[in-house]
Amino acid sequence: METILKSEITCPNCGHRKVEDMPTNACQFFYECDNCKIVLKPNEGDCCVYCSYGDESCPSIQENNKGCCS
Repeated sequence: METILKSEITCPNCGHRKVEDMPTNACQFFYECDNCKIVLKPNEGDCCVYCSYGDESCPSIQENNKGCCS
């Protein structure tokens, strides 16, 4: 299975959506919405903002099926 490296993040505050490139070498813990400027953090139990607010899980989860970025 090929790892997906793009994810569409949806801001839970204003609903703004944006497709972003996901990092392959680290977790992204913070993300600032371009529209409302709120800073998103992962939900409890998620390793990064892509796992919480994206339409695709981060590359580490896709590749390893683990609960944490590597």
